[in-house]
Amino acid sequence: MSDAPARPAEAGRSAPARPGAVVAVLALAGITVSLMQTLVIPIVPELPGYLHASASDAAWAVTATLLAAAVATPVAGRLGDMFGKRRLLMVSLVLLVAGSVVCALSDTLVPMIVGRALQGLAAAVVPLGISIMRDELPPEKLAGSTALMSASLGVGGALGLPSAAFIADHFDWHVLFWTSASLGVVAFVCVLGLVPESSVRTGGRFDVAGALGMAVGLVSLLLAISKGADWGWGSGTTLGLFALAVVVLLGWGLFELCTAQPLVDLRTTVRRQVLFTNLASIAFGFSMFAMSLVLPQLLQLPTQTGYGLGRSMLTVGLVMAPQGLVMMAMAPVSAVITKSRGPKITLMIGAVIVAAGYALSIVLMSEVWHLVLVSCVIGAGVGFAYGAMPALIMGAVPASETAAANSLNTLMRSIGTSVASAVAGVILAQLTISLGGHALPSENGFKAVMALGAGAAALAFVLASFLPRHHPDTPAPTPTPTPEPTTERVA
Repeated sequence: MSDAPARPAEAGRSAPARPGAVVAVLALAGITVSLMQTLVIPIVPELPGYLHASASDAAWAVTATLLAAAVATPVAGRLGDMFGKRRLLMVSLVLLVAGSVVCALSDTLVPMIVGRALQGLAAAVVPLGISIMRDELPPEKLAGSTALMSASLGVGGALGLPSAAFIADHFDWHVLFWTSASLGVVAFVCVLGLVPESSVRTGGRFDVAGALGMAVGLVSLLLAISKGADWGWGSGTTLGLFALAVVVLLGWGLFELCTAQPLVDLRTTVRRQVLFTNLASIAFGFSMFAMSLVLPQLLQLPTQTGYGLGRSMLTVGLVMAPQGLVMMAMAPVSAVITKSRGPKITLMIGAVIVAAGYALSIVLMSEVWHLVLVSCVIGAGVGFAYGAMPALIMGAVPASETAAANSLNTLMRSIGTSVASAVAGVILAQLTISLGGHALPSENGFKAVMALGAGAAALAFVLASFLPRHHPDTPAPTPTPTPEPTTERVA
């Protein structure tokens, strides 16, 4: 286990000389990392040919990023609290650049999977950035800045799709990864030059056993969810992975409760404000990704189906791009409502807007502008919600645990997106039509997925209603001090 000296929260309260530059740089880093979500989508159909692999094997280029991100996010958050959030953010950006270069030099499957896994290890940039903002920014700038940083998760994904589609259509596919490597280098240099290192540290030892247990449990769970449709939901492999996940995660939870310095403080996570925010995050993750699965397919299906629009991938990207801009525009609005009414109300408003967007989609899905409108409405709701979540988390945990708590919240959103992908895949595989001897998702299948998206948003609203209502500036509770081991070094 690694020791880290503890430092008081008060030491990190001096505002940086250029808070606006800090916010811009951290948002750039968040958008750069979130681009990895959509980077390979335009080339997924061609990946088997590019990598000389089967379609099922090539799909690991997507799955590897998901699994690596799930493991890295809470681990990097805890390490950031211990050793410095800026330091871990820079390490994450280095991993992103390294992974991008490996992918850019790849022509076979194994190095591509390695590179994509390295890119996934950078997923903690957004929660680390939010935590740096809490430590470094003056209170009056915090709500709007964290809302913008949180929204960068969706902004990068939405803006990345048309950019990646354009590059894939006009250049060699390796240029996608050289571009992401270049963006990573720019973000690294900007962080190095403009973002200060907070001296707020939790100290303590890193829980290696807890990290390994969490990694095994999460990988088993997400692997079963993401690959269950390919392997068969009733197959021994899928059921075995689900069983392993349950056993390992239960054992991991008991271990964390008995450990003096756990990777994840489960006692903090069951506080009402943290617990219901994380549960709502799973529901919002489901809602956001359900739309991302349906709209591209509707746009690309042939017009002979009667509901497909027969458009190119570049058009898909251009249709989805305004959603990212709307999310960014909603960040300051979300902050204003959070300051005046509290983050609970902001989260509930977001849930209502997302549900309304999905309800709209069920009747408006026959024209390109219909889908642009739907994506923008849903994006506005997600922007509200993602802006409120960091305020809720930071209002319930001490400054020394901010990175770990925000990282866990980000992980909850990822679990929601993974479940959405699996559920939507099952529905669209079952509700099909036949066209030219090929089975294609039916219009009712798409409507069913959109209805589930609305239901998930409604569930998020109900969960948010259980949150305590108070002003976001209410100080976070101070944890009860625990005796340090005799080997601990305290500054």
